[in-house]
Amino acid sequence: MTNMDNILENVAIGRWSAQFKRSDRQVNKLHETDSELLEIPGLVDDYLAVTIDTVAEEITTGLYREPFTMGWVTIMACLSDLAAVGAWPLGVVISVSCEPGRDQAFITEIARGMEEACQTAGTSILGGDTNTTDAMSLTACSFGLVPRIKMITRCGCRLGDEVCHGKSGQWKCPWPGTPFGGSQRTVSRIRLPHAGPQAGELIRKYGTACMSTSDGLLSTLDQLMRLNNNGFRIEFNPGGILEPAVMKVCQETGTSPWMMLAGLHGEFVLVGTARPDAAGDLRAHGNAAGIEMIRIGKVVERPDITLVSSEEKETVIDMVGIRNLLQDVGGNLERYLAEFWKIGEDTGLNSM
Repeated sequence: MTNMDNILENVAIGRWSAQFKRSDRQVNKLHETDSELLEIPGLVDDYLAVTIDTVAEEITTGLYREPFTMGWVTIMACLSDLAAVGAWPLGVVISVSCEPGRDQAFITEIARGMEEACQTAGTSILGGDTNTTDAMSLTACSFGLVPRIKMITRCGCRLGDEVCHGKSGQWKCPWPGTPFGGSQRTVSRIRLPHAGPQAGELIRKYGTACMSTSDGLLSTLDQLMRLNNNGFRIEFNPGGILEPAVMKVCQETGTSPWMMLAGLHGEFVLVGTARPDAAGDLRAHGNAAGIEMIRIGKVVERPDITLVSSEEKETVIDMVGIRNLLQDVGGNLERYLAEFWKIGEDTGLNSM
């Protein structure tokens, strides 16, 4: 691994995991997968995949204001982690914490967002828990089955592999990289993210590594770089995966589209790597299934992330400052926005 401890979130996860006795049934190692994989007695052909995710700060900071969006993303956040290991979902359990006196119509819309997200992914909410708290918090835990015959993890990409980014049902909200005010920083229903299991199955079949972009494309590539001890040369037009509405905002404000791919809020789709002789099959079978897998670059030997502009300008991006920024500013969103822009200027990211 390459400097995993440079990222504060990795350090925090490591400290928590050190306090727990590891299960003898767990197949994956720490940081190796988006979902935990377990051997289940009597389950011969599959592993059980389990993951959990919470939506809280996105609500308290005002990033999400529509209750339907809150519910939808809560479900898709964990389903994207299932998809990243090539698992098919069996179901979801939820935990909903709301302020006392919260309007019932608001709660109903959250539930509707959760239900429609499950229907879109071909799964169901099986049950859960409700609580009363001072600040709203929504949690979903999903579980599914992944065939043992070919596991896909975050580890395994090799020199020369192609890097592909899924586009089916993806979004990109305009945050946190632009100096917008008020409602312009709010995520609305601009093609809400769809973390379908079909994309994960394709990458599991043809790929060498896979990870969800829930923390943003560049952060995802940075984590893959650290886990695999190699780098990425990314040579595509960001407009190929960003929403047209977001590209329009970038043009109107003079914002580099690359900044939209650097923030800690991601697209909830998959990035996968594949050997050159298999990448064509990955894209072809994806297109046949209505899942566009876009080639965005390749795996290179030097462990860094090099972005190549349409004018062939190369910029090496160090993501440590951006990935650690939220912790460095104590979770303060306004400070985060200001510092995020400064890092973008210092690294040259915002000028690409």
